[in-house]
Parts: sequence; structure tokens; C-alpha cells
Amino acid sequence: MNPSTLIGMLVGIMLLATVLLFSTEDPALFINLPGLGIVLFGTMAATFISYPLREVLRIFGLLGTVLRNERLYARKDIEELVSLSRLWMAGDLKAVERALDNVANPFLKTGAQLVVDMTPEEDVMDLLQWRIARLRAREHAEAQLFRVMATYAPAFGMVGTLVGLVNLMFLLGDGDMTSIGQQMAIALMTTFYGVLLANLLFKPVAVKLERRTEERVALMNTIMQGISMMNRKRSPALMRETLNSFMAHYQDEINDGRKGKPAALQR
Repeated sequence: MNPSTLIGMLVGIMLLATVLLFSTEDPALFINLPGLGIVLFGTMAATFISYPLREVLRIFGLLGTVLRNERLYARKDIEELVSLSRLWMAGDLKAVERALDNVANPFLKTGAQLVVDMTPEEDVMDLLQWRIARLRAREHAEAQLFRVMATYAPAFGMVGTLVGLVNLMFLLGDGDMTSIGQQMAIALMTTFYGVLLANLLFKPVAVKLERRTEERVALMNTIMQGISMMNRKRSPALMRETLNSFMAHYQDEINDGRKGKPAALQR
């Protein structure tokens, strides 16, 4: 599991436990199934109306992505690209083809294959840039899905609050304090559930997905620069230093204060 996600989940559970144990004499007061149902089902209903079914069904897969400890093996990709460039400059096409079969990164493999096929550099760069733009747009839409849900959850929390207040108005004349208390609980707890889900689940997932996209795009841009250098038959040693310097600078920007040059980008 992703360490930061695990820490966030544990701290969130500790926060809720603190609220339940130390802010009330009866923790069961914070459990209100009708209010929770209004928020959850209302949010899901609005999401299904807003998005096609195939996109909504990806929510669970995206949650799994956030939980996994994914790594982008930047140094491994750079070394593979340098090795391919060295074989390409030596004119050993068969060795290049064999090496391409072992490349795991499809973006790198496509770019190198186009170079081997003597595709003009402008066409190679256009294709790679299009693939980067497509990935950025797709993953932005995935993160936006959770941001939209983060706006729906508090709104349906307010819907539950209004429902509880309307029912409360009808019960005030009867003077039944038990019923009045139950309706007041629905009125208050739905807002609590909506705000909690929005700020402790939906928004953090959206931010983590956006951060994941930034890292992936940075690596793809690095590879694209290497493909361009390979096409121009630049020195493999120069390629290695250039790409490693690029990734080291990126690491400095996203890991302020950390020393060293890790072998892989990780979330």
C-alpha cells in the first residue's frame, strides 16, 4: 500500500476516534444511517447523472490506484534508452530490435521504434506529444470526477439537513422530545457526513491522482527528450547526463529538502 495513503487513513481514523471518544458521552450519537444514506446515495445518483456509466464504474479502480504504491522507474527507462541509442549509433539494427522486445515502457518503446523506422523527427515528436496530451486529458478527467463528487457530498448533506428541519417543524407541536431529537440528529449529521466525505476522501483522492499525472508526464517528457537526442544521434553519455540532470532537477522540485537521487519516482 502507498505509505502516504496509509498514514492519511490512520490519521483520519484517529481523528474520528478522538471525536467519538472524547467529544461525547455516547459515540453512537454520531451514527445516523438515514443521514449517511442521504449523502452517499445522493452523491452517487448525481454522479451517475453527470457522467457516462463507463466512467463512473472506474471509481473503484481509481481508488485502488491511490492505494497502490506505484513507482515510475525513471532511471531504468533512461538506461534502456541510452542502451538503445548506443546500439542505434553502432548501426546494429538487429540488436536494437531485440532490445526493443525487452522494453517494458510502451511510450519509450514506441518512440524508439519510430526512430529505428527512420521516421522524421518532427513526426515522432508530434506523435509523442499527442500521447502525452491524451494521457494528461484522460487522467485530468479522472481526478475531476472525484472533485465533482466532493462538491456533491456537502450539497446532499445540506439536503439531509433540510429534510431533518422540515420534519422537526412538524414535530414541534407534538412535543415528543425523542422524535424531535432524532430529526435534529438527521439534520446535523448529514452535513457532518457530507463535509467529512468531501474533505477526507474525495478531494484527497483527486489531489493524489493529479500528482500522479504530474509525475508520469514529467517522465514522459524526459523520455521524449531522449528520443529526440537518439534521432539526432547525440552521444549516449551526453544523453544519460542530460536526462539524469532533468530528473534530478524534477526530484528537487517535488522533494524539497531531500538529498540523494532515488532510483525511482514513487508516491
